[in-house]
Amino acid sequence: MDLTIYDIILGPVISDKAYKLNKSLKKLFLRVHADANKKLVQNALEKLFNVKVKDVNIQNRKGKTRVVRRKTFNRSDEKRAIVTLAEGYSLDLFEQVRTDVPVKEATKG
Repeated sequence: MDLTIYDIILGPVISDKAYKLNKSLKKLFLRVHADANKKLVQNALEKLFNVKVKDVNIQNRKGKTRVVRRKTFNRSDEKRAIVTLAEGYSLDLFEQVRTDVPVKEATKG
């Protein structure tokens, strides 16, 4: 299967741990295509975002089984890439996620 650079990276993983590691260690957590390898992920990031990649680690995550009203459902398996950027480069994916939604202020009551 021929993958283009646009097919390899599916999107960022949005979680508290991913946010903290992005701010402190400049690591990115990305969901990637199931057939992608380290070299493909590195080349895709460098071409798409003009950054220098230091290291890429890949995780294959098995989908969890959930039970809802006595029926079992399986979540999809996914492949994640943890990317460390080189010194002097940064890519903040969390600033680009839905900043147009107003935040409700807490009310006393």
